Amino acid sequence: MANRDEISATIDIEAPPERVWELVSNPDHMPRWSPQCRKMIVRGKGPVGVGTTTINVNRRGPLFWPTRSKVKEFVPGKRFAFKIAENGTIWSYDLEATATGTRLTESRHAPHGVSSLSNFLTRRVLGGTENFEDELEAGIRQTLERIKAAAEGSDLVGKA
Repeated sequence: MANRDEISATIDIEAPPERVWELVSNPDHMPRWSPQCRKMIVRGKGPVGVGTTTINVNRRGPLFWPTRSKVKEFVPGKRFAFKIAENGTIWSYDLEATATGTRLTESRHAPHGVSSLSNFLTRRVLGGTENFEDELEAGIRQTLERIKAAAEGSDLVGKA
């Protein structure tokens, strides 16, 4: 089966875009939201922005694998997007102000498909493309629910 061009979900959050942006634009917080990403290590010094690179550790059950990413878009309060080097996919968070807070959309785009190596490994190790992409879709929904809970709650980002 061919890869889906896009996998995404949207959630409405009763918090201002500035608060939601604070949560989604910091790679250090990604493991708190994502059921698959266990770590995002920012390379270099300075603030995160276009061109920032990360080394990531992902997990699915007993399997771990590294990836590398590069921030492609960083528009404060609006859009945070990074490209995964190993498979060519682009992950993004889009924020839109609403009357009650923020509409947040998380997407995984594969504008040029997914790399042959990634597809081979997905078929052989991760149970196939359709199964894996269904898991990614469920993971996106879980990620959005976790961000919503943090944004609407009184907990601080630094607490887990």
